[in-house]
Amino acid sequence: MNSSLRGRIAVVAVASVGLAFAAQAADPLPKTTVNVVGNLGITTQYKDLEAPFWTHKIPDASDGAVTAKIKPWNEMGLKGPEVFRLLRQGLFDIATAQMGHMAGDAPINDATDLAGVSPTIEVFSQVTQAFRPELERYYEKEFKVKLLGLWSFQAQVLYCREQIRGLADLKGKRVRTSGASQSDFIEHFGGSGVSMAFGEVQQALANGVIDCAITGTLGGYKAKWFESAKFLHPLPINWGSSAQAANLAFWNKLPAGVQSFLLAQIKTLEADVWEQNRRENDLGIACNTGTAPCSEGPAAKMTLSTVSESDLALRKEALLKTVLPRWAKRCGTDCTARWNATVGKVVNLQASPN
Repeated sequence: MNSSLRGRIAVVAVASVGLAFAAQAADPLPKTTVNVVGNLGITTQYKDLEAPFWTHKIPDASDGAVTAKIKPWNEMGLKGPEVFRLLRQGLFDIATAQMGHMAGDAPINDATDLAGVSPTIEVFSQVTQAFRPELERYYEKEFKVKLLGLWSFQAQVLYCREQIRGLADLKGKRVRTSGASQSDFIEHFGGSGVSMAFGEVQQALANGVIDCAITGTLGGYKAKWFESAKFLHPLPINWGSSAQAANLAFWNKLPAGVQSFLLAQIKTLEADVWEQNRRENDLGIACNTGTAPCSEGPAAKMTLSTVSESDLALRKEALLKTVLPRWAKRCGTDCTARWNATVGKVVNLQASPN
């Protein structure tokens, strides 16, 4: 066989292999329907990103092979803490839930978003990624769910009926909180943390049942908290971390191609949510106070407090003296050691359960 013929055969062989791989890559995904529970339905995160992701992007990207039904947990009559319990039982396939709500079931859920740990969203992102492998392992072993994504909302800040000039003014105040970490933070200053469903907060503020409430800068605006809370203290307490996960039995039954497809697509959703939060943090303050244009509707007229150097110092004091020690005791020796080896290195802190 001459060299010219051998060359032509080699080219044909390589081309054939390439076509085989291309055909394999182009193989259609099997028909799959996913039952999804989304995060809080009033938020821009759900309306602009999460719902369209499942109802439009996933079907479009899969040529109609993968479809989904989605409804936010608050529109299902749920309050938040029970979302992953129901996911574990297989009542739905995939769900997004706020991790602070679930800290009562497992304190490790507070590990990435302890009040006072992350002063900026950039630090919070680093903390989240550092602890992600630990959550993946724990969720699969203990919750029987597959972790798919981690994200949050905007900075979690104080909405108050009466003016507070700083954190020291929280003494004696009843404050709606989401999870043990925020409650510990409020209690450090002599206030009382009140557990309350998000949908009940506006009325509780209006009736004086609570003095203040904590939520995201834009989330509170969308819920019209400004109608009863007239003062906004913009110091980030934490970031309202959320997790998206799949029922493990459901996930393990999915064809490998569908698993890979969903993981790749959810990675883009995760990136979009992080970018949205960075963009919307200042927007939420503007919408609540009218200090800058608001693209989400008419700006409210809340009074914006000034964050002082004293507040920054008090936030750290609350973390070191109350939030971190209490959380470490709840989470236990092994959990704390894993936090120290990951998050602790990012923020240069070490916790002790004793």
